[in-house]
Amino acid sequence: MADKANPIYNLHFALVCLSSFLFSCSFNMLIPELPGYLSSLGGAEHKGLIIALFTLTAGISRPFSGRLTDTLGRVPVMAVGSIVCFICGFLYPILSTVAGFLFLRLLHGFSTGFKPTATAAYVADIVPRERWGEALGLHGLCFSTGLAIGPAIGSNIRLGFSLNALFYTSSLFALMSIAILMNMKETLKHKKVFSMASLKISRKDIIAVEVLPAAVVTLLAYVAYGAILTVIPDWSQHLGIVNKGLFFMVFTVASLVIRFIAGRVSDRYGRIAVINAGLVLLILALFVIGFSKTITGFMAGGVIYGVATGILSPALNAWTVDMSHPDHRGKAMATMYISLEAGIGLGALISGWLYQDVISKVPFIMYASGVVAVLAFIYMLLRHKIPSKHKNDLLLESDI
Repeated sequence: MADKANPIYNLHFALVCLSSFLFSCSFNMLIPELPGYLSSLGGAEHKGLIIALFTLTAGISRPFSGRLTDTLGRVPVMAVGSIVCFICGFLYPILSTVAGFLFLRLLHGFSTGFKPTATAAYVADIVPRERWGEALGLHGLCFSTGLAIGPAIGSNIRLGFSLNALFYTSSLFALMSIAILMNMKETLKHKKVFSMASLKISRKDIIAVEVLPAAVVTLLAYVAYGAILTVIPDWSQHLGIVNKGLFFMVFTVASLVIRFIAGRVSDRYGRIAVINAGLVLLILALFVIGFSKTITGFMAGGVIYGVATGILSPALNAWTVDMSHPDHRGKAMATMYISLEAGIGLGALISGWLYQDVISKVPFIMYASGVVAVLAFIYMLLRHKIPSKHKNDLLLESDI
């Protein structure tokens, strides 16, 4: 663990942030164009699977990535995620059938199953505990910058060049992320040599029970993101927006503005209050998006959604680290990300099933996602009405 006197703004922190930015760009630049691409292949009815399959393998791989992060090291596991992105970018133009495309979405999901888990553990290793919220917020800012720039870059490449050029550019960004990882210092003190036994997972390796409260809120909050990824590109086109990545850029820029501040606020005032505020804004955003029939209203909803996610993401990450055991931090982060991907996957799958290319259903899907976010808010309120049951969590917050 980093000494408390050390600043968080050092070379290792800068490298992990830059690598995450490039990694995020790599897979997010594909998102706005994939629904239309799948339709062109004859698979319009399978749009919900674009994100659902991706998150399925991401979730399945989390217990393995968590275990490997805690045994083999943070850097090798981060590298695996970027390597998968690099390979998939070259395979999309080759496997140009519906079945081949859906197989690649499964394979591509392993990337986010590995890299974010190890990255969060790495950041927690090199940053003092009392600044976890700030550091994870700043790292999330870099990741979200990739989420904002990636879709906009992807749509411009698709419009100006070709879809294959977009796939190859995705691989290029992943390659740059790998190059940066090769210059990063490992932080796991007691590393083990890889063996097949490293991949053996028992029930106790899958879920870190101590972080389940954060996992529940994460799952319910991210159902909306799965729905947004699935239907918003078509809704953008319906409203007359040429660049389908514009909404993603708007909400992510709004997220960037608030992330750094939100992380520091959660360090000072506690995770619970910050998470509750983020959930309220998330609910508001989804109803605004669903209600708006103009580009202005639609983008206003995107801004509110960005602020909500910018508040929630660093606070939920830091809350997970707060409750984790130092020797099982990889498993704890894997648990949180399993919930995140389960939420995104369910949101994508259900919204795709409901949508069926009927554009008038999009507002209803947004309202339904808002109701799920209401459940997350109710869970937080009920959980913290019983101090005795959660005394340790509250004491932990006061120590940060």
